[in-house]
Amino acid sequence: MNIIPSIFNHVSFAAATPTYTAVGGAERAAFTGLSAVLLNRGGRYPRRTLFQELEKIGFDYIISIEGPQERYDLEDLSGRFPFVRFILLKEAVTLGEQINLAVSELNSPLFFVLWNDIRILHNSGAARMAERLFSSKEELARTEHESPVKRLCTVPVIQNSRFETLPTLIAPAIFEHTVKSLFFIPQREGMPSLYPFDGMGIYDRDRFVRLGGFDASLKSMHWQFMDFGFRAFLWGEEIRSTQLVRISYNGEVPLKQNAIDESYRRFYLKNLAPVFRGDSSYLPWRGFFRYMFRLRRCFLQALGEYKAGRRWINLNRYRFRNDARSLADLWDHGEIEFAGEQVLEPEVPAQAPDPAPSPHQEQEEPGSFGSPQKQAKP
Repeated sequence: MNIIPSIFNHVSFAAATPTYTAVGGAERAAFTGLSAVLLNRGGRYPRRTLFQELEKIGFDYIISIEGPQERYDLEDLSGRFPFVRFILLKEAVTLGEQINLAVSELNSPLFFVLWNDIRILHNSGAARMAERLFSSKEELARTEHESPVKRLCTVPVIQNSRFETLPTLIAPAIFEHTVKSLFFIPQREGMPSLYPFDGMGIYDRDRFVRLGGFDASLKSMHWQFMDFGFRAFLWGEEIRSTQLVRISYNGEVPLKQNAIDESYRRFYLKNLAPVFRGDSSYLPWRGFFRYMFRLRRCFLQALGEYKAGRRWINLNRYRFRNDARSLADLWDHGEIEFAGEQVLEPEVPAQAPDPAPSPHQEQEEPGSFGSPQKQAKP
């Protein structure tokens, strides 16, 4: 039995650590620097065939996350594929926690998060995929990052079962009293995305660990993704797409829900409310009553949550490179073709707190949020 290490704990307000058992994975299949993390959505997919396909691609190791249900084929699979480590969860945990657990079992500098209901259509092998993501000596000399990998995460082109390219690049947008995720079709190499769609992408392990991974205290998968993406960009990291790797779903495209709940309140305090000044961020007390009334919290509830938010921001204050007010400037909407009505997530209800205005929007005062415009434009 194992317990997830404390390397990710600093990113959460508070979260219990799940227990699990690790089986197999004693042998290394290759020396490419890239391993695979396989998430299981359920369904009767041919596991042996999938592991054979991943073996051909040349991943160093494969971490397969198994749910708490009984698996009767593990002994056979672990014998046939000794480079696969099966993580047997004792209870259901969030998607972000599953990825954190997998990363704690890996030493490869890169890891590719995949699902059991996808196929990798176009790739040049794990060695070539990894090679493209490492910076040259000249690039390393021009960057302030210690990691030799170019960015935090590189996301593939994703298609549905009919091989139609899906709008899987995400940009944050502000509409009247709503926060939305706009979805775009990847059209060229290196386009930015707020977070990896469905969690799938090739991650730099060192950057992922320094960022704190996914926040296990957020139980909503949508707000877990949003928190990861906002935190990444606010702390100076990048998530971009590549045209060189394509994958497709074998079944239906998963839909996300983004209800206003405790996860959203924590997301708001960690990402939208902080103010960046000089070389650090802080959460000003002047925003407390706005937070309490907008989220319809009683005074004591709001006070406890706000204090927890201030402690977290103070602990990580020097990690910030900007705040939510400047985040929209990272997307050049004029150069990205919007994917029509293919918005895959419901909008946030009007009682949500207003996100930070863009720098071109008139602001009430530092640390507060003015009335949002129809759309924040860079």
